[in-house]
Amino acid sequence: MKALTLTAYNQFEFSDSPDPEIAENEVLISVKACGICGSDIHGMDGSSGRRQPPIIMGHEASGEIASVGSAVTGWKAGDRVTFDSTVYCGKCDCCQSGQVNLCPDRNVLGVSCDDYRRHGAFAEYVKVPEHILYAIPDEVSYEQAAFAEPVSIALHGVNRVPLNPGDSAVVVGTGLIGLLVVQALKAKGAGTVIAVDIDEKRLALAKELGATHTLISSDDVPEQVREIVGNGDGADIALEVVGFGPTIQIAVNSVRKGGSIGCVGNLQAEVPFPLQAIVTRELSVFGSCASAGEYADAVEAVASGKIKVEPLLSATADLKDGGEWFERLHRNDEGLMKVILKP
Repeated sequence: MKALTLTAYNQFEFSDSPDPEIAENEVLISVKACGICGSDIHGMDGSSGRRQPPIIMGHEASGEIASVGSAVTGWKAGDRVTFDSTVYCGKCDCCQSGQVNLCPDRNVLGVSCDDYRRHGAFAEYVKVPEHILYAIPDEVSYEQAAFAEPVSIALHGVNRVPLNPGDSAVVVGTGLIGLLVVQALKAKGAGTVIAVDIDEKRLALAKELGATHTLISSDDVPEQVREIVGNGDGADIALEVVGFGPTIQIAVNSVRKGGSIGCVGNLQAEVPFPLQAIVTRELSVFGSCASAGEYADAVEAVASGKIKVEPLLSATADLKDGGEWFERLHRNDEGLMKVILKP
């Protein structure tokens, strides 16, 4: 098969690669669409340490089943499917309790780190275990289905925080996941949703996708939030979707006493933590890792239009040109959102 392989940091090769050999509980998928994730960009340049070459990246994908293992039931060649990016065991205490994202034996498609190497979907074929498969409705295109993985992350981030109908929320960071979080909040019944970013174009898109207010990121955002919600204290919840010290500070300072902060962004491994504000205002902080049971809901949200993904699609391109698109996304000077590669 042809594949786009990261052969060294910042270096790709589009060439022949061995066809995946499936086990009895796996299926072989003919990939039809695979999105470039921000984590892939940080993997490409070596900054994350989780894409150690050589590796075929790619985990936001969809396709058609080409063949099934001998023990596979419920799936057949020709089925249109998408799949979770997390491969979990399904048997441990975490998996049995529904926390599949915390499985101690989990690994992720397209990731190569110190612990494991698992090739992903920037290729003509990829193999996955049957228990992470989800059917694509007829009305959903392969390109739309490739958004199911990032949509599931947004849904999980929103599910992690206590949200009551009509609650006010701040979303700090309106990159792709942040824009999906805005929509997930509205779909779950949030009232006032305030989007915060440094990019006016992304804020305009946030408004189109459901944000009731937008603010340019600055030190006075918390005061502006208090004026918007009108209670003199702050919003009920804040979702931080960057993972950067100053944006964490904005999120913490924008919620009311007894409010909640969901940490979805993961740009930096360590950030300054405003301990006194957390303690004296009795704030709750929720980490959010990948998704845990939201994948079917993500497919349904895309199919129903509750979460719109088409406005987030910047380009579709041939897989052989993937190296060029990685470079363009890495430069980050064109305002690109999601780029989908097609074998």
